[in-house]
Amino acid sequence: MRNLFNLDGPVLQFINKIVYSVYLNILWFICCIPIVTIGASTTALFYVTLKIAKNEEGSLTKAFFHSFKENLRQGTAIWLILLVVGVVLGIDGYVLYHMRFENVFWTLCTAVFFVAAAAYAVILMYIFPLLARFDNTIGAMFKNSLLIGARFLFCTLLMAVVYFVMLLVIVRIFTPAVIFGEGLCALLCSYLLSNILALCQTKSEEHADAAAEPQ
Repeated sequence: MRNLFNLDGPVLQFINKIVYSVYLNILWFICCIPIVTIGASTTALFYVTLKIAKNEEGSLTKAFFHSFKENLRQGTAIWLILLVVGVVLGIDGYVLYHMRFENVFWTLCTAVFFVAAAAYAVILMYIFPLLARFDNTIGAMFKNSLLIGARFLFCTLLMAVVYFVMLLVIVRIFTPAVIFGEGLCALLCSYLLSNILALCQTKSEEHADAAAEPQ
């Protein structure tokens, strides 16, 4: 029982990681203030939380700003695309909600909207962790996010639950929980994603080795 509370015990290790998530949430929020840097900031957050999930955290601040600088251009471009698409989906949803018609056309449009919104949510959850871990084109990042999210559907659903519960707690139950916010969500999702991204890394290396072999 005493070993649970020593410096290397699971209880203090768990508390340390929660404290890390709070600190990272503050860094993430500060770096999101210009709005256009939300993508780079979120990528940097996942870069560190994925390391924490593997017990390789090191210096949190140094790792965060290293990733922020490395992914600033691509993360910003991805975020701006997501922002524009999100605004379009929001307008479409508003119009569909306020123009309800009981006919086939409205039903079809609504179905298409929900499919598009689901795909958007999947990409939003996966693209920044992928950017934190892999180098690729923006188009490939979007494609891979959707494919991986669809393939590992159970993980996708668990990640969605993590974000939904955090939002529910902050909005309806205990607003000061915002101090955990995205930092804790990213940490929990990183534990879920760790093995998946490792598998993707292995597959990527196998394809690279196969491509490098002489024909």
